Amino acid sequence: MTENAIEIAPDSALIVIDVQKGFDDPSFWGPRNNPAAEENIAALMDAWQESGRPVVLVRHASRRPGSVLAPDQPGHAFKDFVAGRLGKESLLVTKTVNSSFYGTPDLGEWLAGRGIRQLVVTGIQTNMCVETTARMAGNLGYEVLVPLDATHTFDLTGPVGLTLSADQLSAATAVNLQGGDFAQVVTTAAVLAATKPA
Repeated sequence: MTENAIEIAPDSALIVIDVQKGFDDPSFWGPRNNPAAEENIAALMDAWQESGRPVVLVRHASRRPGSVLAPDQPGHAFKDFVAGRLGKESLLVTKTVNSSFYGTPDLGEWLAGRGIRQLVVTGIQTNMCVETTARMAGNLGYEVLVPLDATHTFDLTGPVGLTLSADQLSAATAVNLQGGDFAQVVTTAAVLAATKPA
């Protein structure tokens, strides 16, 4: 895949979605893809903090009985590499649905108050909360970049036993987002290169 050059705005917000310990439980989720996702998310968080750009951390508080992401479960906590990178300027949003725009505090209001118009969306799961947040952001008029290799997901079974692998679901997300003009799908390397001083 050939990438066009990208520009990262000085106030571009990095949205890190649901990087929680509960997603490390394969007995609950099944097979995952992209083992490099966490390393890429960490590199993006470091680049954002080093450049003084805003970081938004989103955490899912599941209402589903027995969920490993429920607020009273150990899996609700951020993975250690995220918790260790929490900055004083980071915004923490808690949500109970797929879109990060339906959480507390209100993400749209926070972005509008700072005049932020560009979002880089990362996290878990690619085809669930990452895609939903990116689609909604695109509909709301934000410029959205999704470094797909800074996300991951799990195999999923749908209607009449149809199962798609995590890689197939990630590919579908890439096509949905870019083909539908919701977001530009990019790589972590391209984003990092664009955040370096000239």
